[in-house]
Amino acid sequence: MKKLCERAYGIFGQVEYERLATISVSHLYNLRRSTTYTRQRRHFEKTRPRVSSIGERRKPRTNGKPGYIRIDTVHQGDQDKQKGAYHINAVDEVTQFEVVCSVEKISERSLIPALEQMPDAFPFTLPGFHSDNGSEYINSRVAGLLDKLRIEFTRSRSRHSNDNALAESRNAAVVRKQFGYSHIPQRWAALINDFNREHLNPYLDFHRPCFFPETRTDAKGKERKV
Repeated sequence: MKKLCERAYGIFGQVEYERLATISVSHLYNLRRSTTYTRQRRHFEKTRPRVSSIGERRKPRTNGKPGYIRIDTVHQGDQDKQKGAYHINAVDEVTQFEVVCSVEKISERSLIPALEQMPDAFPFTLPGFHSDNGSEYINSRVAGLLDKLRIEFTRSRSRHSNDNALAESRNAAVVRKQFGYSHIPQRWAALINDFNREHLNPYLDFHRPCFFPETRTDAKGKERKV
C-alpha cells in the first residue's frame, strides 16, 4: 500500500497522494485496526445452525441397563487425494462391550448394511443408539432403520463435548492403537472387517486383560486403591 501511494505521487504525479506517499508502514497498520476501516472492509456472518428433526439431542438415559451404545466413525487417512477406509466404533455404555466394523465409504450403500448387522454382534438387544451430529448418521435412511428396529436415536448436544466421549476415547485407545494413523486404501475394507469380526472384537470383549482398582483399608483406617 505504501509503495502504491509513492508511485501514484512520484511517478504519475497525482497530487492527492502527496501526504500518503510519506506515510509509515506502522501507521498503516494502525489505520487498519481503526473502527472506521473495519466497518467498511470486514464483514462477519454467524454460522447458521442447520435444524434437523432426526434424533433427539440429549444424553441417553440407560438406567443401568445394557444396550445403549455410543457410536463414532474413524477415518483411516488420505493419500494422493484418495480417501482411506472407515471404521465404525460402537461401545455399550454400561458393559463396555465394543464392536468395530470397517467399510469402504460412509455412504448409505456401505454404511447401512454395516448398521443392519451390528445389532447381531452384541449379546443383548439395543434399546438406544447415540451418535454425534455427523451427516453419515443424521439422515433419513439411518433414522428409518433405527425406527424399524425400535431403537431410540439420540445425538450429541451443542457445547456438551462429553456426550459422545466414550466412543471417542475408544477411537484412540482401540482403533488407532490397532490400525494406526497411516492411509489404508478403501479396497481393503472388507478384509479388515473380516479381521475385526474374527479376531479384534472377540479379543476386545472376551480376552483383553482388564484391571480395576481394589480399595484396601490399612491399619490406620486409611483407604488405598490398589
